Amino acid sequence: MSDVESIAAECETVDVAVDERVEGVVTVTMNRPDARNALNATLRAELKDVLDAIEDSSARVVVLTGADEAKAFVAGADVKELRERDMLEQREASKRPRVYEYVDDLRQPVIARINGHALGGGCELIQACDVRIAHERAKIGQPEINLGIMPGGGGTQRLPRLVGEGHAMRLVLTGELVTAEEAADIGLVDEVYGDDEFDERVYELAEMMASKSPVALEFAKKAVKAASRMDLEQGIEYEAELFAQLFGSPDKDEGIDAFFEDRDPEWQER
Repeated sequence: MSDVESIAAECETVDVAVDERVEGVVTVTMNRPDARNALNATLRAELKDVLDAIEDSSARVVVLTGADEAKAFVAGADVKELRERDMLEQREASKRPRVYEYVDDLRQPVIARINGHALGGGCELIQACDVRIAHERAKIGQPEINLGIMPGGGGTQRLPRLVGEGHAMRLVLTGELVTAEEAADIGLVDEVYGDDEFDERVYELAEMMASKSPVALEFAKKAVKAASRMDLEQGIEYEAELFAQLFGSPDKDEGIDAFFEDRDPEWQER
């Protein structure tokens, strides 16, 4: 049993499958079906522990999803916990890194398998992922305004970067939920599929990524994310530096040699 599986075995609300469908791919399932996978303190803590273990593992790609039994990816934060907190307690709970930063900063690419509703904290969690594939039954949104609060897990910052300020304002200020198709139209998710193609596409993408050099994946992810966090000149300089650093990896020579020899590369980096 891997370290990732060992840690997951101690979790109440997170399940892990290593190499089950594709070698090098870890599927992390948030599993609170009775609460529609709502993000309570236990789930957040266990998800952090699992992601920490994945960060240090040989895994190349992560698929993040919710238990299908719940018919949801994550239906939001645990509202009971929110009701019990005062301002000081919420400040403490909001200290970074939160689960959203754990996903965002993970060195491996993270594919959100959005198998159902992704609301509130669930919508913020998919925004922290690198690629978002939605089932056609999913509904997605930031309904916090209906509770007299606002998104607090990065939704007011990541959402405008994905869909533009106008769509972000509409979703945040009205609490309106959108279908998976509309979410794709505005750029909140990347692709939408029905039952027959949903998992096939998720794991097709995961397999394509997992076949690449892990260090190249890591650096490419960093560079793309920098595009929304730096101005153009800074971003180009950052990209050039990461590009140069890859020339110190044995995977660069292996990849080029494999290209010339018309064979599959055998990556050496973890």
